[in-house]
Amino acid sequence: MLPLALVTAAVMLVGWFPASALWHQQAQLNATASEIRSVQRQEAILTGEAKSVDTKAAATQLARAQYQLVNPGQSLIQVLPGDSAGQVSANSVDPGFQPLVSPSTAATPGTAPTTPTRSTHHQDHGFLSRLVRTLEFWR
Repeated sequence: MLPLALVTAAVMLVGWFPASALWHQQAQLNATASEIRSVQRQEAILTGEAKSVDTKAAATQLARAQYQLVNPGQSLIQVLPGDSAGQVSANSVDPGFQPLVSPSTAATPGTAPTTPTRSTHHQDHGFLSRLVRTLEFWR
C-alpha cells in the first residue's frame, strides 16, 4: 500500500505541479530585469550628458551648433559649399540658385509635374467669368 501511495503522490505532483508556468514566469522576470538594467544604463548616460551641458558655455555652444543661434549683437553667416574653382554651382543645395518655376507648371510634392492645359470654352472675359474660373478649384 505504501508503494502505491508514493506512486500516486508522485503522479499527482508531476501532473499538477506548475513547473512550466514557473519556468515561463522566471524567463519573463529575467527579461524584465535585463530591460531595467538597460534603462538604468541609459539613464546614467543621459544624466552624465545633462551634467556636461549644464554650464552656460556648453549651452551656448549647443545653441550655436545645433540651432544656429547667436548672442545679441552678433550676426550669423553661413558659407555654402562651392565647386573646385570656388564658384557656387547651379545644382547646389541652395534653392536660391534653382531656376524659377511657373506656378501653373509647378507640381505639388509627391506628384508628377504636369503640363498646363487651357480650356477654350471660356470666350467671355468679363468679371463674372473670371470669378467663376478662379473659384473652380473643386473640379
